[in-house]
Amino acid sequence: MPIIQTVRGKTPIIPKDCFIAENATIVGEVTMGNQCSVWFSAVVRGDVNFIKIGNKVNIQDGAVIHGTFEKAGTTIGNNVSVGHNALVHGCTIHDNVLVGMGSIIMDGCVVHSNSIVAAGAVVTQNTIIESGSIYAGVPAKKVKDISKALISGEINRISDAYIKYASWFTE
Repeated sequence: MPIIQTVRGKTPIIPKDCFIAENATIVGEVTMGNQCSVWFSAVVRGDVNFIKIGNKVNIQDGAVIHGTFEKAGTTIGNNVSVGHNALVHGCTIHDNVLVGMGSIIMDGCVVHSNSIVAAGAVVTQNTIIESGSIYAGVPAKKVKDISKALISGEINRISDAYIKYASWFTE
């Protein structure tokens, strides 16, 4: 059974159509939208600040979603994929975003819609990622604009695939 726990009087709100892996952890002030999935060993920790997650969000294996006490909650929009072992901390991620595997997005960052944070990128505190762009590197910098084909070919494909994968565990 996943760990879903009330902390400081706040209980996670998880719609019935979400898939939560058996060893995932979701605690505190967490609100999830529809068709979300939280995968194996992922942690969504709303103990020190809120976490708001939109619809069609997948938080892949080993990812950590957290915030900073009395300073920075985390908001994730719709149709977002948070890759394996990524860290999303005290920031805002808008709709249609791919957060690559092993990337780190720090407090105060804003990732605008239709963007990709490349695998292994480190988005340092208070960075603003422009809509329609790809950021990569350490520290992350804009490397190019994203094409419409990449938006539908990667961002939407991965989000839709994770809805399908989740269905395999709930059949």
